[in-house]
Amino acid sequence: MKKELSKKAGAIGIFDSGYGGLTILNQIKNSMPEYDYIYLGDNARTPYGTRSFEIVYEFTLQAVTKLFEMGCHLVILACNTASAKALRSIQINDLPSIDPNRRVLGVIRPTVECIGDITHSRHVGILATTGTINSCSYPLEIHKLYPEITVSGEACPMWVPLVENNEYNSPGADYFVKKHIDSLLNKDPEIDTVILGCTHYPLLLSKIKQYLPEDITIVSQGEYVAQSLWNYLKRHPEMDKLCTKNSTCKFLTTESETKFSESASIFLNQKIDVERVIIE
Repeated sequence: MKKELSKKAGAIGIFDSGYGGLTILNQIKNSMPEYDYIYLGDNARTPYGTRSFEIVYEFTLQAVTKLFEMGCHLVILACNTASAKALRSIQINDLPSIDPNRRVLGVIRPTVECIGDITHSRHVGILATTGTINSCSYPLEIHKLYPEITVSGEACPMWVPLVENNEYNSPGADYFVKKHIDSLLNKDPEIDTVILGCTHYPLLLSKIKQYLPEDITIVSQGEYVAQSLWNYLKRHPEMDKLCTKNSTCKFLTTESETKFSESASIFLNQKIDVERVIIE
């Protein structure tokens, strides 16, 4: 039976299939510390990057619904795969029946909007998960705004496991980082801007900088998503009023609380309290 959603103001929901969205949460909190946040990681069912469109959509809708039930009126999909495979369907097909006044936003559009001012060669590279690359979401969004830009993508299936297993600074990481950067630049030597199209990848930034030529600009998502959210709330005061402001942050996981807390410390450099929830 469908639950009645509260009309009271609530926290901003941040959803990711795992831990990478914590890099987005960090940037948003730094930019907007006065707001309340609920972070939900579907760690029991991660990774999403290799799953089908249908499954990613199903899982993401369940998570968004859970956050709505917890009082969120605005949910950010801090996951490129969910943004690529589920966002549009949820916005068009589900929000009108769930609650037409609630909003779900993704991370791809805010990242893409900045590209036109950054690239001079008009050749852009994307480093992302297999699911995000196969979805073609970045080329599609870039070409809506900048049809003249050439976009090349490179799937990096080992990068997320390297981060989540705390191996991103190990010598073994060098092989996989160099391999995919070389592959991307071989596809298009004119690339002057590279988008890190996965929220885990900022933790690999030192390795990425090591193997990317210095004259190539790296676009990491967090600051652009945070700025876009700030702008969105300024343009939509009616939504801003529905976001509580007590400077709190609650962490939820669908997996083990202990495991989440240990892994989250890699991203946040601090210990956190976390609660396990079931979403269905």
